[in-house]
Amino acid sequence: MLLDDLAIDDLAIGAAFLGSGGGGDPYHTRILAKAELAKSGPVQLIRVEDLAPDALVAPCGWIGAPTVSMEKLPNGQEPILGLRKLEQILGRPIDAVLPIEIGGANGLAAVVAAAKFGVPVVDADGMGRAFPESQMTIFNIRGLSSCPAIITDAAGNVVTIESEDNLAHERIARAISVSMGGIAHMVEYPLTGQQARSHAICGSITAAIAIGAAIREAKQQGGDLFEAVFGALRRSNVYSSAGVLFDGKIIDLECETKHGFSMGRVLIQGFGNAGEMEIVFQNENLAARRNGELVACTPDIISIMDRETADIITTERLKYGQRVKVVAAAAPAILRDAKALSIVGPAAFGMEDRYIPVEELNNWEGKSV
Repeated sequence: MLLDDLAIDDLAIGAAFLGSGGGGDPYHTRILAKAELAKSGPVQLIRVEDLAPDALVAPCGWIGAPTVSMEKLPNGQEPILGLRKLEQILGRPIDAVLPIEIGGANGLAAVVAAAKFGVPVVDADGMGRAFPESQMTIFNIRGLSSCPAIITDAAGNVVTIESEDNLAHERIARAISVSMGGIAHMVEYPLTGQQARSHAICGSITAAIAIGAAIREAKQQGGDLFEAVFGALRRSNVYSSAGVLFDGKIIDLECETKHGFSMGRVLIQGFGNAGEMEIVFQNENLAARRNGELVACTPDIISIMDRETADIITTERLKYGQRVKVVAAAAPAILRDAKALSIVGPAAFGMEDRYIPVEELNNWEGKSV
């Protein structure tokens, strides 16, 4: 498959949805991607099965607070500097790239890197959504090393991290990104083709494109935008159950940039007698409570969407008075086992809630919602 301008537009929408509010607003990265395509032509999207076992695959994306990325824009050279440094360290050329996370701007970051570097993008990612910390990738869950990792910024600075501890790598990388102005590009978890085949969350890019295409086509045909999203999710091999959790208006919002993250809460008042919903976030939406009762939590996807246009509203774009629908989707099954939940579940964020799948919390099992 070739990623052209239309595919980039659809990917931007779908990646924003899968970001669970995080990953960064894809607007600027979409512009960068389309500018690169105008110069070099469409980017090839390949399956993990197409990779040679000994291929060198470079996961990449942005690290930092999404609120900063709205004002501190990339210059487009950050991925090139990082990929070249990785080739220099490993002494061999990179064969393909993939997004470290499919969510938000990071779902498109690998496309920009691929177009600039002249390599294909693998139809897979490391998270199946977006998470705020780099050790929350499936590659860490499966015991792979994050290093060597290379962080670059718009000023041309290049920093290499070598660590045997993936959590230490996250802490070091976070501190570096803060010193670089709150946002930076990172190449991490270098993989062989065999490792990508065995561990990456496959099909997430085509799933994101399908979500975006479903919304676009529903708008053109006057269809139900939300049912279009749910249908695209159910047809994917990655995601399954999905539905609307709440419908209302934002009446309160707290957000601060702290320790390299956008952190806060949003309160939504329901229409009619629906009560209220509170959502807490750390870059990504982590938990949703309706009238005090938990109805969704990480690793399941919680996205806030404009109730009329189905535009996805990332956490840095939340505003008082927005009329929204809160939509949730089941996380990929690979993120729901005990080992994964210890790293990406509620306890990993200091929450006392026990993880219960969103379809069970909302009685979606066996129903079309």
